[in-house]
Amino acid sequence: MKTAQVTGGGSPEKKFDRNVPKKPAVPLRTDHPVMGIQSEKNFINTNAASVIMGVAKKPKPIYVDKRTGDKHDVEPSGLVPKYINKKDYGVTPEYICKRNEEIKKAQEEYDRYIQENLKKAAMKRLSDEEREAVLQGLKKNWEEVHKEFQSLSVFIDSIPKKIRKQRLEEEMKQLEHDIGVIEKHKIIYIANNA
Repeated sequence: MKTAQVTGGGSPEKKFDRNVPKKPAVPLRTDHPVMGIQSEKNFINTNAASVIMGVAKKPKPIYVDKRTGDKHDVEPSGLVPKYINKKDYGVTPEYICKRNEEIKKAQEEYDRYIQENLKKAAMKRLSDEEREAVLQGLKKNWEEVHKEFQSLSVFIDSIPKKIRKQRLEEEMKQLEHDIGVIEKHKIIYIANNA
């Protein structure tokens, strides 16, 4: 077996096999083909029978890009859903699960940090009963101020009456604001100054 080496250009060595069987020689001018051999086979009937008995060939699925456009195979186009048959179809990828766990851990660490800072800052969480008691007290105060406001005279002619009316309006407005804040927020922290 003879081998030739190709060098240069960084390509690996290639081996050529020269022991390949040769093609038959070209017939001589004096050689003549064998004549007179005939077959008893009826090719027309045989072909007709094979077509009748054969299974119909399914057409290859195609799509056309526009009414007068070119035909293309459907398989490589992405129009056929292949991936729904995979065993891991619909399963959340591992990297997303890891990322969600990292986000959850970061949120827990942040919550712990906030709780520690609240304890350091001497903040106390108002219980639901205390919150409800404060809310009822504010409403009671608003009713008292409102009752006092209603008892004012209709005709306000002096400066002390105007000042008293403005003071009552400001108190009612402040109490309404405080009631709204406490009703809006379920969790309330207060500073321990005692």
